[in-house]
Amino acid sequence: EAATSIQSGYDAYKKIALNIWDYAELGYKEYKSCELLQNTLKENGFTVEAGVAGMPTAFVATYGSGSPVIGILAEYDALPGISQDKSTIKTPIVNKNNGHACGHHLFGTGSVASGIVIKKLLESGKIKGTIKVFGCPAEEGGSGKVYMVRDGLFNNVDIVLHWHAWDKNLVTNTSALANKSAKFRFYGIASHASVSPEKGRSALDAVEAMNNMVNMMREHIPQETRIHYVITNGGKAPNVVPEFAEVYYYVRHPDKAMAVSVFDRIVKAAEGAALGTETKMDYEIIGGTHDLLINKTLAVNMQSNLEKVGGVTYTAQELEYAKKMQTSFSGKIPAVDNAGVITPLHIEKDQGSTDVGDVSYVVPTVGVLTATWVPGTSAHSWQAVACGGTDIGIKGMIVASKTLAFTAIDLFTNPALIKKAKEEFIQSKGDYQYKALLGDRKPALNYRD
Repeated sequence: EAATSIQSGYDAYKKIALNIWDYAELGYKEYKSCELLQNTLKENGFTVEAGVAGMPTAFVATYGSGSPVIGILAEYDALPGISQDKSTIKTPIVNKNNGHACGHHLFGTGSVASGIVIKKLLESGKIKGTIKVFGCPAEEGGSGKVYMVRDGLFNNVDIVLHWHAWDKNLVTNTSALANKSAKFRFYGIASHASVSPEKGRSALDAVEAMNNMVNMMREHIPQETRIHYVITNGGKAPNVVPEFAEVYYYVRHPDKAMAVSVFDRIVKAAEGAALGTETKMDYEIIGGTHDLLINKTLAVNMQSNLEKVGGVTYTAQELEYAKKMQTSFSGKIPAVDNAGVITPLHIEKDQGSTDVGDVSYVVPTVGVLTATWVPGTSAHSWQAVACGGTDIGIKGMIVASKTLAFTAIDLFTNPALIKKAKEEFIQSKGDYQYKALLGDRKPALNYRD
C-alpha cells in the first residue's frame, strides 16, 4: 500500500523536486524550497513548526501521537558555482550560479513523500505512533542539523531515517569524517603598491603565509586527514596593498578529537602568519560535524527493504542519455545497468562529512543511498546537477522514499527492532557525552555571503 501510494504520487513529487532544483537556493537561504515542502506537509495534515533552532529555513512537521516516534530527515540546500542544465554537455544556465550538485532537492522531496505515506497509515489506524519530518537547512557546510541537535529537537525521537542521492544503491554502513571549518580573516594596512609599499601590510600575504604553513603541515599529520581551503577575498586591485583578506578552511578526520586537534594547529598557523606579516587575525567557526555512528541492527533491516524495493530501471531514452553522460567521465566507468543493482551490505572507506553524524550521536540513525545519478557520476559535479533534473533522478528518489517508508513501517510494527537498535546505540556510543564541535555559536546564517 505504501509503495503504491508513493508511486501514484510520482508526477506530483517530480514537480516539487524539479521546482526546488530550479530554485537552487544556498544554505540558510532556502526560503522558497522550505516553504514548498512545508506547505506540502501542511496540506497533508501535518502540524508544522517553522523557524526552529534559530534558523528561518528549518522546520519540524509532526503527525500522530504517542510512541514510537520516528523521524525522517529532509535537506534542500544547493551548492554555489555549479550551475548546469539537464543536458549531457557542460552547459551552465545563464545568469544562474548555484546548482543541486548533491541532490538535496531530491532528498527533501523524497523524505516528505515518505512522511506523507506514513501519515496516511497512521490516519487509517494501520499503525500507531508519531511521524516527524525534520526540515534541515544548510547541510553543505552550514551544519544545520547540529543546531537542531543542540536545541534538543531529537531528544524524544526513537529512531531517525535519512537518505542521500548517489550513483548506486546501498545502505549506509560506513562512518563519515568529522569536520570542523572556519573563516580566517586578516587585517592589514592599505597603501600604494608601487609608490609606498613599505607603508603597507598585506592581508593577502598573511593568507598566503598561512596557506604555506598549513601545506607544509600536511606531511606531519595523520594520513586520513583532509584539509581544504579557498581564498574568499584576496584584495580588490593589484596596485593596492590588500588591507583585508579571508580564507575558508575545512578540516576532516575519521576521529572527531583528531579533527579538532588538527584544526587547533591550523589556528596556530594563522596566528603565526599574522605575527610574521604584522597584520591582525581573527576567525569565525562556520561549521563542525561529528563522524557518523553506524547502527548495524537498523542497517540490516533497511538493506532488506531496499532489496524489496529494487533499483532503478532506465527506459531506452534514459539509457541513451546515461551512455552520453558517461562520455564526460574520467577513470574507470561502471556499467550503466548498475543503477538497477542493489549493493550488498558492506563497509566502504570514509569519504565525506555530514551533519547527520551529530544526529547519530543522540538517537539511533540509519540511511540509504540510491541511484539518482548515472553510474560513475561524482557528487558535487555538473553531471550530478544535470541528472538530478531528469527522470533518472526522480526514479532514484522514489526508490529511496519507498525504502524509508518500508523501514518506518517495520519500526512502527516491531517494538523489538527499536529496542535492539537502542541497545546497540548505547553500546556504540559508550560513555561519550555529546558536545557540538562548533561550540555555542549561533547558526552562521550568512556563511555563503
